[in-house]
Amino acid sequence: MANLFHKQAKNYAGTRPGYPEELFEFIASKTPNHDLVWDVGTGNGQAAKSLAKLYNNVVATDTSQNQLDYAPKLPNVRYQCTPSNIPLSELESSVAPPGTVDLVTVAQALHWFDLPAFYQRVKLVLKKPHGVIAAWCHTVPEAKDNIPMVNDKFDAVFRQFYANSQPYWDPASKLVDGKYKGIDFPFEPVGDGANHTGTFEFMTGRVMDLEGFLTYIRSWSAYLMAKDKGVELLSDDVVESFKRAWSEDGVDQKVVKAPVYLRIGKVRNSEQEETHVCILFFVALEFCCQIVHYQFTTM
Repeated sequence: MANLFHKQAKNYAGTRPGYPEELFEFIASKTPNHDLVWDVGTGNGQAAKSLAKLYNNVVATDTSQNQLDYAPKLPNVRYQCTPSNIPLSELESSVAPPGTVDLVTVAQALHWFDLPAFYQRVKLVLKKPHGVIAAWCHTVPEAKDNIPMVNDKFDAVFRQFYANSQPYWDPASKLVDGKYKGIDFPFEPVGDGANHTGTFEFMTGRVMDLEGFLTYIRSWSAYLMAKDKGVELLSDDVVESFKRAWSEDGVDQKVVKAPVYLRIGKVRNSEQEETHVCILFFVALEFCCQIVHYQFTTM
């Protein structure tokens, strides 16, 4: 699946909805310290750019160097191309030492991860007891509270198009359709009086013309999967239907909105002691490696 995102890095960077500042302010309010963030699956750095305004340092990792090439260069953001499961022995050099990260973020990517392996690494790097993990997704644009996404005619065309695209979505994408409510998220609520880890809903939007919207569709993994199978979802007839519906109100530039759904939590109290043991183990392992290295170099 990662290869699909390698192919469409430019489209992804140019047309994907951003994330509202209210989202990042809400997340930042849950971490007592604002020293270091690990933004995992950063893609083209959309989230990293906003996190850099609120935290002193951001380590932003992704498996696609193509995606990272389109990320904004900022003085307090370090981009790192990594394998999908960073070896535990390389976690410190690639990300950060154990127990030093205030916040781990995952924007629109958690559903692709090997979750048990990923959560093991999250629990190692987060500060105890106040380190936080925040993961969110946005669904496709949709009408909300009887307010059309674009206009009623366009919304109807888009709903039919989205239904036709379903055979080409990876099963993992169903977790996004479910607003991350069904995703495994073994963490405790954060904040005073919090009794759940989400989902918390926000709204994002982007001003675009029709060509921008069609380019956004071309960044979908389902569109690329269909293309690989010889199917053009955006056939001439479909594009013409979109054009007629989009131009119905005579306005070329429109604000296209999509809901964002957040899960946020911290390491469970029962797991903190176990994590401390793991940290001590890796510290001891590193010390032993240094001794062995010293012995070999002084022989």
